[in-house]
Amino acid sequence: MTTTVIDNIGLLVTNDPAFGHLTAERRDAALVIENDRIAWIGDSRHAPDADERVDAGGRCVIPGFVDSHSHLVFAGDRSVEFEHRMAGHSYGAGGIRSTVAATRAASDDTLRTVAGRIVEEMRAQGTTTVEIKSGYGLTKADELRSLVIAREFTDETTFLGAHVVPGEFAGDPAGYVELVAGEMLDACAPHARWIDVFCEGGAFDVDQARAILTAGRRHGLLARMHTGQLATSGGVRLAVEMDAASVDHCTFISAADVDDLAASSTVATLLPGAEFSTRQRYPDALRLLNAGVTVAIATDCNPGSSFTSSMPFCIALAVRELRMSPAEALWAATAGGAAALRRTDVGLITVGGRADVVILDAPSYVYLAYRPGVPLVHRVFDSK
Repeated sequence: MTTTVIDNIGLLVTNDPAFGHLTAERRDAALVIENDRIAWIGDSRHAPDADERVDAGGRCVIPGFVDSHSHLVFAGDRSVEFEHRMAGHSYGAGGIRSTVAATRAASDDTLRTVAGRIVEEMRAQGTTTVEIKSGYGLTKADELRSLVIAREFTDETTFLGAHVVPGEFAGDPAGYVELVAGEMLDACAPHARWIDVFCEGGAFDVDQARAILTAGRRHGLLARMHTGQLATSGGVRLAVEMDAASVDHCTFISAADVDDLAASSTVATLLPGAEFSTRQRYPDALRLLNAGVTVAIATDCNPGSSFTSSMPFCIALAVRELRMSPAEALWAATAGGAAALRRTDVGLITVGGRADVVILDAPSYVYLAYRPGVPLVHRVFDSK
């Protein structure tokens, strides 16, 4: 058994709901890590002895970021597509198919290397929990290997065979839905915790999404959903109906959608990196927060519409473009992400909880938005 005390913490963000306010902050604090758990939290002057002492030097300490939406198992490059969008071309779901072709052609080692490199990028920027989706294989064999590789990096794996209809099924989308909800799901379910559907024009409609999510539930998978990225649809209502843990994007949603989310446990996960990269309008975070909806922030890291691995960057976008306060954005990137994964053991710092702790090279988490693009993560502790 080894113990580490982190003392001289200028500002400690715990997110502990027992304290009754959003970020549950403490000043001049210390904490003790025993193996992979938080063993003690208190005033710095009362910090106990430990095997190792880490002097935070007055820095801010926060929970590790929880990135609840990413697509890391892929091959290929879509920088030309990004360049075209910056020149004024519109974004659509069709670009996904170019990544599908590259991913199918890649070796397992190539896919593993790409995913591993991005996971390391994420950790260096303070992310200690990440969800990873399949969705760039779209055959039984390629979706299966994508999930097997994703499981090497996280337990939060999501089967997204319903990302888009692949080219070989362009004339038979019903046949592809049948494949996803049948043989493909049978193979992939043992390697996933979640099932997801891209319910959007150019991808899958509400009826198709319902059929796929229902099949996933029969296999014991929990639901999550992409919708509202490109247009308003019935996707949010379906997500709430299916008790989805999270509905992601939520850029184009109706007043009824907001009401449905507010009355449910479904989290609205906002992905501002996608709007940054596609030059679309940003979601209205304040509309959701003011209605009482639980909001998360995630990177949506993928090679096409949001090729960022940086939760600090997404926090800065949330503050600047989504008009969230720094505290709201930080909570959404930690405790909000945990809620989107239906986890109570990450996204907070509490006695008995996991020791997923980030020391910022700054006196306050406000600096995550105040100094955008600056590497502010001093040290990361995680319980893995």
